Amino acid sequence: MSAKPMNHRQIMEALSGLLLVLFVAMASSTIVSTALPKIIGSLNGTQTQYTWVVTASLLTATASTPIWGKLADLYSKKLLVQISIVVFVLGSIVAGMAQTAPQLIAARAFQGLGMGGVQALVQIAIAAMIPPRERGRYNGYLGGVMAVATVGGPLLGGLIVDTAWLGWRWCFYIGVPIAIIALVVLQKTLNLAVIKRDNVKVDYVGATLIAAGVSILLVWVSFVDSSFAWLSWQTYAMVGIGLVILALAVWVETRVAEPVVPLQIVKQRSTALAIIASLAVGMAMFGGAVFLGQYFQIGRGYSPTEAGLLTIPMMAGVLVSSTVSGRLISKSGRIKPYIVAGTLILVAGFAGLSMLDHDTSLWYVGGAMALVGIGVGMSMQNLVLSVQNTVSLKDIGAASSTVAFFRSLGGTIGVSVLGAVLAHRVTDNLTHELAAAGMPAGGDAAASSSLNLSALPEAIQNLVRVAYGDATGHIFLISAAIAVVGVIAALLMKPTALRSTVDLTKAAAETPAAEDEAQIPAEALAR
Repeated sequence: MSAKPMNHRQIMEALSGLLLVLFVAMASSTIVSTALPKIIGSLNGTQTQYTWVVTASLLTATASTPIWGKLADLYSKKLLVQISIVVFVLGSIVAGMAQTAPQLIAARAFQGLGMGGVQALVQIAIAAMIPPRERGRYNGYLGGVMAVATVGGPLLGGLIVDTAWLGWRWCFYIGVPIAIIALVVLQKTLNLAVIKRDNVKVDYVGATLIAAGVSILLVWVSFVDSSFAWLSWQTYAMVGIGLVILALAVWVETRVAEPVVPLQIVKQRSTALAIIASLAVGMAMFGGAVFLGQYFQIGRGYSPTEAGLLTIPMMAGVLVSSTVSGRLISKSGRIKPYIVAGTLILVAGFAGLSMLDHDTSLWYVGGAMALVGIGVGMSMQNLVLSVQNTVSLKDIGAASSTVAFFRSLGGTIGVSVLGAVLAHRVTDNLTHELAAAGMPAGGDAAASSSLNLSALPEAIQNLVRVAYGDATGHIFLISAAIAVVGVIAALLMKPTALRSTVDLTKAAAETPAAEDEAQIPAEALAR
């Protein structure tokens, strides 16, 4: 039933392919973040379409993550990883060929299906290869790749759009050959056992209801307070329908034999608290990359390439902290202290970024960004690891994808809500600046809503930069408040020792004292 344990060399060979495709999938979002102003400008898109290019891929990735995870518990994990790569590659090619903003949004939505599969299935495959006790040091590699993709992506995107003979379409094309190489590597190196069961039933009804309910709520989050008011018939209709569908999904999940999201796992204390903390980390990971890139370009006037370089402190923070904490966790077997420390540092970083304005010292900005990176690096992957440690191998896919689902959901909500708050603050600041400069707020304010600043008069350009620069700090203050919830959730998590075998049931069979080991007193684990 189970595959022969892989040695270190075999693990590293398979891990190279997994990390390669994970890098491409994650970088596909961050590359676009710095290139988006030029992309939308060349396609004559609107501010709403700007937001939706980001939101569309996050939405489909979020909604499909639990489905990929459940399928991984039923079918070949290797085959599913390869299918998700193919979907991602096709979406990338179509996105690069888009001629209008709506076409690009549709392509990004399809690309998001593959992106969600890759992000969930890579962690599931790693969990199927490596015991939790050893997974900490390998998670260091995972965190490093995520760091380079999350913050190195904007630099690469800036270089691409600033290079005349490439152009913005290569922001989508560049990942295609790398993903194909990863596909070939995985075909040769990834060998996971396929646990075949009779009478397998896929919960298509539950999967459809979850995807539909989440999508409706995310569409509402994206448009509320911009296209319609918070208290309006559109809000009542969309929120009401979304909640009814999700309630129906919960009812279905309690009654089917193979639920997409096993409620018995979600109701466990460790999983529930990890989900809450993941929402906060998700806002940090996605919101930070999107809005910091916009702050440097629009609020400070730097080029896309320069904006990418200025985000390096955050990348370095994630890279160093994820690698160091991963090795320390593998050495000690304790995980809670690192998650708590990570969430606390995350709050400190956001609090520092909340002081930003249009002329804040770059040294200060870099320091605050480094703290955010350190916080993300110490908490993001370790939250997934803490959940994987509590479930058996047969449920590893559903458990891992559930945490990834809520982290992605937090990121989607963060981009949408914080983007709406930023837009309103910019409008208010700009109206005030125009009035102070003795200019009519109507026409100029409307014109300055365009992100193509080069098309605006120089005087208006300066006012737009000040408005954006001064408004950015406010959204990070909100992020700091939300991150506090992550700290509370981390503190409430139960300290447990990481097991040294891949499967929970195997650990119990081989070591009768394994259950006692998992109940080491909190004082000992916190040392």
